[in-house]
Amino acid sequence: MDLSFSMKDDLENVKNLGTDLMREMQEITSDFRIGFGSFVEKTVMPYISTTPARLINPCTGNQNCTSPFSYKNVLKLTNKGDEFNRLVSQQQISGNLDSPEGGFDAIMQVAVCEEQIGWRNVTRLLVFSTDAGFHFAGDGKLGGIVLPNDGRCHLENNMYTMSHYYDYPSIAHLVQKLSDHNIQTIFAVTEEFQPVYKELKNLIPKSAVGTLSSNSSNVIKLIIDAYNSLSSEVILENGRLPEGVSINYKSICKNGVESTGENGRKCSNISIGDEVTFKISVESQKCPAHGKSETIKIRLLGFTEEVEVVLNFICDCQCAAEGEPNSDKCTEGNGTYECGACKCNDGRIGRLCECSKDEVRTEDLDANCRKDNGTDICSNNGDCVCGTCECKKRDNPAEIYSGKFCECDNFNCDRSNNKLCGGHGRCECRKCICDANYTGSACDCSLETSTCLAKNGQICNGRGTCECGVCKCTNPKFQGPTCEICPTCPGVCAEHKDCVQCRAFDAGEKKDTCLQECSYFELVKVKDREKLPQPTDQSFPLTHCKERDANDCWFYYTYAIRNDTTKEVFVVETLECPTGPDIIPIVAGVVAGIVLIGLALLLIWKLLMIIHDRREFAKFEKEKMNAKWDTGENPIYKSAVTTVVNPKYEGK
Repeated sequence: MDLSFSMKDDLENVKNLGTDLMREMQEITSDFRIGFGSFVEKTVMPYISTTPARLINPCTGNQNCTSPFSYKNVLKLTNKGDEFNRLVSQQQISGNLDSPEGGFDAIMQVAVCEEQIGWRNVTRLLVFSTDAGFHFAGDGKLGGIVLPNDGRCHLENNMYTMSHYYDYPSIAHLVQKLSDHNIQTIFAVTEEFQPVYKELKNLIPKSAVGTLSSNSSNVIKLIIDAYNSLSSEVILENGRLPEGVSINYKSICKNGVESTGENGRKCSNISIGDEVTFKISVESQKCPAHGKSETIKIRLLGFTEEVEVVLNFICDCQCAAEGEPNSDKCTEGNGTYECGACKCNDGRIGRLCECSKDEVRTEDLDANCRKDNGTDICSNNGDCVCGTCECKKRDNPAEIYSGKFCECDNFNCDRSNNKLCGGHGRCECRKCICDANYTGSACDCSLETSTCLAKNGQICNGRGTCECGVCKCTNPKFQGPTCEICPTCPGVCAEHKDCVQCRAFDAGEKKDTCLQECSYFELVKVKDREKLPQPTDQSFPLTHCKERDANDCWFYYTYAIRNDTTKEVFVVETLECPTGPDIIPIVAGVVAGIVLIGLALLLIWKLLMIIHDRREFAKFEKEKMNAKWDTGENPIYKSAVTTVVNPKYEGK
């Protein structure tokens, strides 16, 4: 498990993993053991901070973290789930600087330290849990580490002690060690790094990838699912093959499904009780140099059992036992005639044993093996034996040197699409002899013209030539698979407009040069548009055109190419000119429109005034109803009448 700081919440969920996983696995197997290891990163810069304080506590803030380390074997494999829980609960998160982690160092130590890990001769699973990427071979140079990983166990007191000395292992190195020790890997990684580890899974046989939740709460389900996936697949693997020996697999899987090649090595979706069959064929191209037997080991990935196949090579033909010693066919009995050839006695050489090693000088014989008095003997492709070139044999028996001076071969011809002679010919003396309908130095040029036919039935639309099945347009302004596209062309109708206009109506821009420039087509006049040829009636391409002259009159015509050469133009003999406008209705309409618009404006104005007056009157009435009149006397009012009373008057 990755114990860098980003996995802090994951550690809490793993602390009770031991007993829970034991309980789940008891439904699958009665003999289950579990161990725990942790990793962070190499303990050198720039992977971790090497300041004294950060070496003690690499985390920032008030976080309490343990010192960084490369790999620690916390608990060897045990059947005590409680012990797992206890030791994992004591673990603390650590930290590092960069995002990728040193998990490959941990995988290597887990694979090769069998005794310290406690591996047994049973199914071995390694669950690799992380939320980050990985360093691999070559990354150690950042920390000044250049020695390649030696693939050996370096655990002391359950700690990997050589992380600062050896580089990270390569992926191929890990694949070899995991395969040698029959370890099946389950990568439990977060969603973000799924694509990376799925690519890694494709490189490591018998491995699986599961999606780890952000806090590792689903780790038990992930392990169970990955185990079921791995246990339902059977993959065969063979050891190192002797030189010249090849092996082919054919699998007959569930429901009789057969596969060959790389897929012939494996069967998937296998359940308990299913039976699958593998057919293995071994082929040897040559005999071993030492003449001894060879051994091939074939085994199932994830299992320790293997099959040993002992190969005994039969290097002598059966006809050799029926050879004729001292045969007259071998120059005065100087050899044994067997299997249609002479096997010379000691001291004799040559195809028919005609030469003696003691009687001839090598330089005299070699002169007959040099082409054109050159310096190369047998073109460096053979040996000069008794003045005659004997060409070398190649590992591939289908590849042959030939010729008097071994100057020819059948495998050094030009290639196309990574195929000799493009797959359309045979190689003779380093030159391709092409099949019918193919040409070129690599037979990559097809003489078939069907790919150059345009929709109108013409080769390259009559604007190019068909070379190697591809149109080469003669005019650079045309392009496309059949020279049908012309981005700068005005079109068929616009192209022939002026010539049709001058010949049919004696008008247009080419009126004065009509005879010189416009005699390339045959002109036929028809009375109306219905008489023009229709596309459905023709077996050759036809274009309908509608163009306008300087007087805004339209004329109609068709342009066609008959028999790839004859150009025909059918044109309607009468122009379609627009009639002049009727002035009186136009003037009357304009006057009537002005009057109606004026009346409409007056009516609108009158309507707006009526609406305004009604609103003002309504406002007045409302204010009148709300008015309150005061009946008191005016304080500044003085009456004009004055009354004087005689004080002496007694009313008598």
